[in-house]
Order: sequence, then C-alpha cells, then structure tokens
Amino acid sequence: MLKHYNITVKGKVQGVWYRKSTQDKARALGINGFVKNLPNRDVYIEAEGTEIQLKSLLDWCLIGPEYAKVAHVSFKEGIPKAFTRFEIER
Repeated sequence: MLKHYNITVKGKVQGVWYRKSTQDKARALGINGFVKNLPNRDVYIEAEGTEIQLKSLLDWCLIGPEYAKVAHVSFKEGIPKAFTRFEIER
C-alpha cells in the first residue's frame, strides 16, 4: 500500500550534499517524491513508497551523508500525490 510522508530534517543539513544523497538513497529504495532546502536551513522531503521503504529512508535520514550533523527528524503521514520519480527541488 502506497504511503506518503512529509519529513523535516534539522541540524547541519545544508551545504553537505544532503539533498543529492537523499535523492540517491530514495531512488535506491524505490521511493518517489522530492527533497528541498528550506529558508530556515532545514531540509524538507516528501516521499512515497511502502511503509518498509519509508521507514528505511527515515532511518537513513537520522544519519544522512558523511558531513551532515542531524539534530532531529520529524515526519507526518500525508495524502499520496502519485509522484513518478524522486527529484531535487530548488
């Protein structure tokens, strides 16, 4: 069953390849959606996949790429939007 998560990642997550690394991980997991930087220095992700796929992405988000320092990850379930791929939004 397709699920949709709205994920916010806080910490040192901009300028450390977090968006590109998230895209790579999401694509490897078969997740569709997008990732973008927010003006407040957080990273925002909308992701769609199975619950198992999304839990794997959340686990990865807690660590992130090598130079990230993740302080907090929050998510809430949303309504699926039928994304067809995972993109980086600017």
